[in-house]
Amino acid sequence: MTTADQEAFLCEFHAQCPAVTSSAMGDGRAPDGRSTYEILRDRVEGHARVLDLGCGDGFLLDLLAVAGHDVAGIDLSAADLALARQRPSLAGVKLLEGRAQDLPFPDGDFDACVSHMAFMLMSDIDSVAAELARVLRPGGRLALVLGGGAGGGEGYELFRQLVGPVLDDTPAERQIPPLGDRRTRHREGVDEILAPAGFSPVEWTTEPIDLGGTAEHVWSIVSVTYNLIPLDPAVVKSLEDEFLALVAGLADADGRVPCVMNLHVATTTRG
Repeated sequence: MTTADQEAFLCEFHAQCPAVTSSAMGDGRAPDGRSTYEILRDRVEGHARVLDLGCGDGFLLDLLAVAGHDVAGIDLSAADLALARQRPSLAGVKLLEGRAQDLPFPDGDFDACVSHMAFMLMSDIDSVAAELARVLRPGGRLALVLGGGAGGGEGYELFRQLVGPVLDDTPAERQIPPLGDRRTRHREGVDEILAPAGFSPVEWTTEPIDLGGTAEHVWSIVSVTYNLIPLDPAVVKSLEDEFLALVAGLADADGRVPCVMNLHVATTTRG
């Protein structure tokens, strides 16, 4: 599968599901009460000019702009960028459709870069690291949120149990292309990617993000996965019905289904 095929898939997915990431993750909370978007915002405090790599619908850019940063964003998805341009806080902000492997910005243009659940999906990740080092000034901050998998919430575990056999039985032509670089899934791998580009060893934390809520709310979050997009809609509907029937038994007295996802936060500095 070529890089062009992978990027075409991502563009099509986000055309079908604009604002999907912020809708799913924006209300999730770490133990300290912050969202992962707020964690990234706080990791670049004091850095004036900030690039959002894979900015999507501008959810994080909005937080950064309101906090007083001079921001810019880039994303593959024209659909998500159209939503970002509708945000009043981003009026006049440079929001570009483009690739992380060939950033359309001058050398040393930014004091910091953030990326929320996008870096882990990018192909040719070593070229991305080199481009980030190029557009960041010496001493510039890079802060990433990366997927970390199940975090112990029963709703997420139930979904994984149900969807696994469905995907195993899915014909190859209905499988998604491989996305990203497996090294982005752990600290050592991220260092292996970033160190040759001149970044310091990453600071690494794992945040259990509470995404719990009603059964329907949890389904809306766990079902927004790339793996389900190529499936027959009837298969997805059957999976949804089974999930909602079973997950009701996991709800507490207030009807809240627990659902926790681990996300990694990696922060580093350009030398």
